[in-house]
Amino acid sequence: MRLNLLQKAYVFFKLTRILHFSLFLFLSLILVNSAYGIRLTNVRHLFDITHNFSQPSDVAVSKKGLIHVVDGVNNKIRVFNQNGKFLYSFGRKGSAKSRFSFPLGIDIGSSGKIYIADSGNHRVQIFGPAGSYLKQIIIPSKKGNPSDPADVAVDESGNRLYIVDNDNHYILVYDLSTLTLISTYGSPGMEKLEFRYPFLMTLDKDKYLYIVDVINTRVQVLSPGGKFVAAIGGWGVKKGEFFRPKGIAIDKNNRIFVSDSYMGVIQVFRSNGDFYSVIGDPSTGSVKKFSTPVGIFIDGNNRLYVVEMFAEKVSVYSIEGDTE
Repeated sequence: MRLNLLQKAYVFFKLTRILHFSLFLFLSLILVNSAYGIRLTNVRHLFDITHNFSQPSDVAVSKKGLIHVVDGVNNKIRVFNQNGKFLYSFGRKGSAKSRFSFPLGIDIGSSGKIYIADSGNHRVQIFGPAGSYLKQIIIPSKKGNPSDPADVAVDESGNRLYIVDNDNHYILVYDLSTLTLISTYGSPGMEKLEFRYPFLMTLDKDKYLYIVDVINTRVQVLSPGGKFVAAIGGWGVKKGEFFRPKGIAIDKNNRIFVSDSYMGVIQVFRSNGDFYSVIGDPSTGSVKKFSTPVGIFIDGNNRLYVVEMFAEKVSVYSIEGDTE
């Protein structure tokens, strides 16, 4: 039986829970607070969004400040105002247009159009700013393996849509005008431009693509032309290393934020890929712990949005200063 990515995450969580306590203790000795020589980027809690979510996976905020949450098991996109008040939702379970089967990733273009990775239906659906259905892209199988679109990243000015195929371990590039496939990046493996279950991704201001390469425990950075540029991270629980990276976001200073769903932390890297800091809690002076952080987003007001999958909420923070 084929498992979708949400189910895979749950199975992995259950099978490895025995290791959690020992790994947590190890991490506690390494990533505790600034007294151990680790810089913290402190965040101030603003509010939480809870709305009967069931394993939410990703979040994106429009230029108008509307917060869009992918509520995967409920097969809905839920929309909230900038203060976290529920406004409306769209979608329900099914395979018809505007319906979903375990959606996972989301991006919102400069036009306000909403792009959803509809994983179980093997497609990406495109909606207007208010959630009205516009069109879809059916993602092809590869060598007989059904596609598993996990995330999207849109560059409307460059007329490009990037799609992660999680199960087939590569990236597809589509022309937004014609919705035709124009290129693919990567293949299964552990080397440069090879992936093992790539998941969430984002674009920086120069249109470089940052892809969370989950099982390879790194972020791969590709040029606008699809060339390998750098790898960030590596396996481990020390600063600058990952155990299960999942979400990624880039702030206005081009710092790279990466969530680690299993270790429950968010690390920050400089634009050159060097470790910079860990998200910290100013009330305790220690590393901020999250409950299964997955998708993350940073808006133009320097707010950090964190999807905490198994806590079934989105927590919202203001990014404050750093400790030294």
